[in-house]
Amino acid sequence: MSRIRHARASRLAVTAATAALLAAALSPTTAGAADRPTRAQAIENAAVALAQQAAALGLTAAQDTKVRDVIVDQDGTQHVRYDRTYRQLPVLGGDFVVHLAPDGTFQGADRATRGTLALPTVTPLLSAPKAADRAAGALRATHLGEALKRLTAKPELVVDALHGTPKLAWRTNATALDAQGNPVARTVLTDARTGAQIDAWDTLHSASGDGRSLYSGTVPLETTATGSSYELKDPTRGGTYTGDAANRSDLCFLGTVCVVRAPSTVFTDADNHWGDGTTTDRATAAVDAQYGSDVTWDYFRDAHGRNGIAGDGKGSYSRVHYGTRYNNAFWDDTCFCMTYGDGDGTNLGPLVSLDVTGHEMAHGVTSKTAALTYSGESGGLNEATSDIFGTLVEFHAGNASDKGDWLIGEKIVRAGFGQDALRYMDRPSRDGLSADCWSATAGTLDVHYSSGIGNHFAYLLAEGSGRKTINGVVHDSPTCDGSTVTGIGRDKLGAIWYRALTVYMTSSTDYAGARTATLNAARDLYGEGSAEYAAVGAAWSAVNVG
Repeated sequence: MSRIRHARASRLAVTAATAALLAAALSPTTAGAADRPTRAQAIENAAVALAQQAAALGLTAAQDTKVRDVIVDQDGTQHVRYDRTYRQLPVLGGDFVVHLAPDGTFQGADRATRGTLALPTVTPLLSAPKAADRAAGALRATHLGEALKRLTAKPELVVDALHGTPKLAWRTNATALDAQGNPVARTVLTDARTGAQIDAWDTLHSASGDGRSLYSGTVPLETTATGSSYELKDPTRGGTYTGDAANRSDLCFLGTVCVVRAPSTVFTDADNHWGDGTTTDRATAAVDAQYGSDVTWDYFRDAHGRNGIAGDGKGSYSRVHYGTRYNNAFWDDTCFCMTYGDGDGTNLGPLVSLDVTGHEMAHGVTSKTAALTYSGESGGLNEATSDIFGTLVEFHAGNASDKGDWLIGEKIVRAGFGQDALRYMDRPSRDGLSADCWSATAGTLDVHYSSGIGNHFAYLLAEGSGRKTINGVVHDSPTCDGSTVTGIGRDKLGAIWYRALTVYMTSSTDYAGARTATLNAARDLYGEGSAEYAAVGAAWSAVNVG
């Protein structure tokens, strides 16, 4: 997953006068919503805390910070998330969350990394063109035997604090088209002094009228009237829209300078009745994608009070009919959009089912909150987060044609795929690749397979262990330690995971860190002595995360 580049942050220094005014304005109160601090007040309070706690947080004059997200609890407790730069360079693993009491006083912080951030120089020995060559080679190595076309690689100088002692590094997004004209991409992190590869990971994420959809029946759609026709653009959900990619592919993405981006020409219709329920009508897949965007927006609003995927009330957009027989869907931070292929018709159909659209949009939520690094255990958690929320979106929708279950992509698989879903959250290993239980090698797995550990935890926490039938689908979830787990329900799982993601997790959170984050979230929501808190611990232990 690509990172969004941030502007320079405001300086840490805050005047004593400002601090005094804040203290007067926010004198102790935990009363009603009218007395809760605003987002702006929370940011001001956090700025005071940063000035006071700079040494403890490892902040120096060479560093700047940028607010990424703000959460204000019902009782006025504030959580302000920051990204960090060092001598104007982005710091991977520099993110942290400041926690403040209702009166604005500092309570503590969660940091992605705790090491001292200091470099002798920010001048690289390895040139940018050589870093680009290494990244291009790494992309070719993952596609042996394929002739890649239009391969580009754009390096960005960063400070890597995620992999041991902080070091100067090149983060390079290498992109190309495969033999079928479909996109492939890989981000490569290279030591800017020695030229050694530090890490690498794939950077494409593999999930009022009406419309006749492929997978969800006839569904309601909010659209925009334009003269004598309608656009598939929802003004009630931040202008979210769906466009036709015309079976073309991007010539570049994820941080590179785009020569040509596949179109996203918004769909229009004369009578505001969209699609015919088959792939013959190009608008049908657009109905699924737009409906999936709508119900995902609604889930995060209804369940978590989040106003849009970025939390800013602005809509994202979808492109359907991307590429040729393209067996993938992905989220792209650079356009803040979802892209869906039509599938090859043998293994997969159009990748626009409810749980897949929810999965992809959840990547957007993650990118605006914890920004879990898309490699190692944090990458597994990134994918698990999308599977968890994609599943909860499917349940929340209450759609009779696509009832909620703990399978991922069951609607899109075809006979040639060899199994009836892409992933199984009750027992992830049913796909033959995913991990049910944590082990010391979890971080070496592909993130789509190490996600099984988080998926298994989520299922156990919500539904409990053992065999049960949910909406006609048989689920059977054994534990890794032979224990019996009693579930606390899907709503409480969602509340705990969302709070952990938005308040406690950082870019480097691993499975042990996720256990701590979700326990903290359960403590906040239900109390440390609650059954919910105990269930979180039991579910993690049941997947060998102790």
